[in-house]
Amino acid sequence: MRSFDAIYDIAAERKGGAEALEEKIGGGPLSPDELILKPGDRWLSTLTNCVFQAGFNWKVVDAMWDGFEEAFFGFDLGRVAMLHDEMFDALITNTAIVRHGPKIRAVQENAVFLLELQAESGSVGAAIAQWPNDDFVGLLAMLKKRGTRLGGMTGQYAMRFAKRDGFILSRDVVARLVAEGVVDGQPTSKRALAQTQEAFNTWADQSGRSLIEISRVVAMSV
Repeated sequence: MRSFDAIYDIAAERKGGAEALEEKIGGGPLSPDELILKPGDRWLSTLTNCVFQAGFNWKVVDAMWDGFEEAFFGFDLGRVAMLHDEMFDALITNTAIVRHGPKIRAVQENAVFLLELQAESGSVGAAIAQWPNDDFVGLLAMLKKRGTRLGGMTGQYAMRFAKRDGFILSRDVVARLVAEGVVDGQPTSKRALAQTQEAFNTWADQSGRSLIEISRVVAMSV
């Protein structure tokens, strides 16, 4: 596996030099303290946005987002968790949102999940921020196991949109991991995910950069 500097040089050459690459890398994650201060309703909003975008036109979801915010009471965790059958039926026919029954139910179930995290750690942000970066795949596994429809890319993008440090296993990132001999395809098994985490941990130690920054550099090296 090549060093981070070697991969950075490949990305810089492809993007017109180091200065141009740095502009494309953009900002890093929020600090743990900033994540802790993010209220629970904003976490549920982010998770819901990613759940509804999965397999759907994201522009449609974004255009309807004000309707989502209103329909789900500003994503108040307590109110959404107590969604009763009449309210669910009303949401199914609400033209201000995407009328997808299983995904609507997922919003309620994820509200319950986030309330559990809040009870365990003091806040949703604390539970997510305190998870170690060198076990980001463990955080993704927890989201998949305890949340609803948060597996695969959905959980990864939810953490990225929340500006929680982590990587996204996009097509380009996986292509670089394959080229470096880390995995032989899209990492889905525990072993492949552990190997992926180890590679990112190595690059983080070499560079001192966040996982978000490393993920973007790796993607742009392809």
